[in-house]
Amino acid sequence: MDTLLAVTSLFLILFLILLFLILIFRPFRVVNDYERLVVFRLGRYIGERGPGLVWLWPIIDVPVRANLREEFLEIPKQTCITKDNAPIDIDFLIYWKVVDPGLSVLRVSDFAGASQGIATTTLRAVIGDILLDDVLAKREQINQILRIKLDEVTERWGVKITNVEIREIVPPKEIQQAMNRQMAAERERRAMVTESDGKREASILVAEGAKRAAILNAEGAKQAAILNAEGARQAAILAAEGNRQAAILNAEGYAIALAKIFEAAQHVDSKTMALQYLDALKELGAGQSTKLLVPIELTGLTKAFSRITSEATDTA
Repeated sequence: MDTLLAVTSLFLILFLILLFLILIFRPFRVVNDYERLVVFRLGRYIGERGPGLVWLWPIIDVPVRANLREEFLEIPKQTCITKDNAPIDIDFLIYWKVVDPGLSVLRVSDFAGASQGIATTTLRAVIGDILLDDVLAKREQINQILRIKLDEVTERWGVKITNVEIREIVPPKEIQQAMNRQMAAERERRAMVTESDGKREASILVAEGAKRAAILNAEGAKQAAILNAEGARQAAILAAEGNRQAAILNAEGYAIALAKIFEAAQHVDSKTMALQYLDALKELGAGQSTKLLVPIELTGLTKAFSRITSEATDTA
């Protein structure tokens, strides 16, 4: 019984010692998915571990955690001189991520400090080759140039520069005032151009309207002339038709009158005709003319008149 108790106590003591060693030296490590362990065994780099549960030899293995998530580095405001000797203040952000955990631990001890120094010198070198107006107008192009130049340096550290963003560019007050005056002049020029364009467009529209009105008036006059000519033609046709009908009616009336005269003449005797000749001679004699017209039938008229007189005398 005493022997069993002694063995149990020994195992318990060994277990407690082992648990104490595990708690102190931590041979098991939990590595997140966005992390890697850079392991050094007796001071020599042996590789990367993770993610998940990682076993490390106590005392002889030393791990260094490397974060694979994208981070940013804020570069404070820097005074730079442009190509045309204008001082400006620029601050920007650098976005970076570790692509090789081993190099990021082996090649650089303070990436933030080293990157800030390189970013400052690179910014001054880039801005020194650009005019002030281009610095203000080509911000995106400057971002790309900075990203490429910084990435060339940080590549040997196992770090990738993903983006560079200039936050603010502050020129001197004198330049700001000149820019404000230039902006005001440019806006005034644009306003004048816009106003002149508006007037030109208005004049074009007025001329176009007048042209269209003239075309419509000419078209209306043409249509009116056509209608007037058509009306005159129709009136002439109607007048001619009326005249024709009137002439036909006159001719028909004259023919009927002649027929009536001829019919009446069939019943007229020589006495009546003689009296008509006498009336005609009487009217001729009463005229103011110095010429006297004698009908061819004067001899016959005389004879008829003599016969009528004889008959009247015989009757008496």
